[in-house]
Amino acid sequence: MRLKKMIPNMFTLGNLYCGFLSIGFAASGQFKNAAVLIIIGMMLDSMDGRLARMLNADSELGKELDSLADIVTFGVAPSFLVYYTSFYHYGLLGFIVAGLFPLFGGYRLARFNTSPKKASLHYFVGVPITAAGGILAILTLFGSMIPNIVITVIFTAMCFLMVSRIRIPSLKEVPLPKYGTIVTIFLGAMLYVIYKGTYEQFPYLIYIATPLYIAYLAYKFVKR
Repeated sequence: MRLKKMIPNMFTLGNLYCGFLSIGFAASGQFKNAAVLIIIGMMLDSMDGRLARMLNADSELGKELDSLADIVTFGVAPSFLVYYTSFYHYGLLGFIVAGLFPLFGGYRLARFNTSPKKASLHYFVGVPITAAGGILAILTLFGSMIPNIVITVIFTAMCFLMVSRIRIPSLKEVPLPKYGTIVTIFLGAMLYVIYKGTYEQFPYLIYIATPLYIAYLAYKFVKR
């Protein structure tokens, strides 16, 4: 029973570790690897909550751990990635601006955690930090084709959309696996990088996360 309750937290910790690895890859100049790790973190983040409900292993510890993992993987890691790929030209100013993203994201997470639970079943207030961080990661994968000014505008928009009062449908009641589109985006981005013949080697975690997520989707399909 105790092991069953630990399984969702293991996925959350995997998400957190992806964020840490992404920062390390970004600092060493392996930007595509760093972006892929953020996307893998999105996959793991989409699984932990579902697994907790499936295994009847929901806990306050898991919820707090999920928020801590999200601020690292989808707040700090994307901001470092954007700084190293786009904002480093501006020196200290670029570093300061890049640091705004996790600040907005942290505020958004705190507001979400203290919002009425019924509201969160139907919509999110503001863009979730997971989606915002994932968008920045995907932009980095295609960074060579996107002007720097466009990335700057999208970065700024994501910061303010996270703390906005815009209602975003949560899709929790849609009879499809949560974040199913993330899988499509992830596989598409992976194929693109392979097609481009990048010299960078994919993180070994990609070979674990992809079949694991596919197995999870297959299990959900059988259970329906």
